[in-house]
Amino acid sequence: MNKLSTAKRAAVVRCLVEGVSMRATARMTGVARQTINDLLVDLGRACDTYQDRVLRNLKCRRIECDEIWSFIRMKEKNVPAPMRGTLGFGDVWCWTAIDADTKLVPTWSVADRSAPAAHAFMRDLASRLSGRVQLTTDGLKHYLVAVDLAFGTDVDFAQLVKQYGPDANAEQVRYSPARCLGAAKHVVCGDPHLALISTSYVERANLTMRMGMRRFTRLTNAHSKKLENHQAAIALHFMHYNFARINQALRVTPAMAAGVTDHLWEVEEIVGLLDEESESKAA
Repeated sequence: MNKLSTAKRAAVVRCLVEGVSMRATARMTGVARQTINDLLVDLGRACDTYQDRVLRNLKCRRIECDEIWSFIRMKEKNVPAPMRGTLGFGDVWCWTAIDADTKLVPTWSVADRSAPAAHAFMRDLASRLSGRVQLTTDGLKHYLVAVDLAFGTDVDFAQLVKQYGPDANAEQVRYSPARCLGAAKHVVCGDPHLALISTSYVERANLTMRMGMRRFTRLTNAHSKKLENHQAAIALHFMHYNFARINQALRVTPAMAAGVTDHLWEVEEIVGLLDEESESKAA
């Protein structure tokens, strides 16, 4: 990987963040697939370290949270009995939070969909915020305790609980999602503004993840083979999303809108995080 020029590294990253598979990226750039994988893991780790450091003391006012499903190595039903319950085999969830105003994603977590995972995710989110926020989640019951432990009474928290059912008008139901029959807003604590109780932005961010990372594409053979690769791809995705992708509505990147950075990052600057991490380790 050290033999790759910055331009070649940037070419690889541009493919990866636009949803191109690793095999297709290898064909398009002429870089070996294993080299691409090594670059992804190292750069993903650098992106994760950088964002963990700078996404602090955020002045967010409205946060939406959700979980997005994927799998690693194999589908959950095919996981051998000795490996069941081990993160990195079968189902895996990416917990995400988004600032509804700036569209910044301040934190995410790759884990199972358990109560401990919810607690860790909420504690990390709370540690990055500088003031009281209005928080909306889906109806997952683990959020009730997790939010209470992380925020206490210093939050305006509500859940948007959606009811799903079959679509009577759908001719093809095998690949059709369940139809949303309605949604109920439940105030949990504080005084959330009812009109702002929503998970629309975080659900749209989930769609961006599926479009921007090939390994999240449904109904294909695209999936992560290793947990490390999965985590790295997500860290790189959010680095590009937060710092290098202009939001069409805001006309700036989410990081610029949130005051985290003062300029639009180029892909070459993201790649440069590798050198910064190497220098910091050498020092």
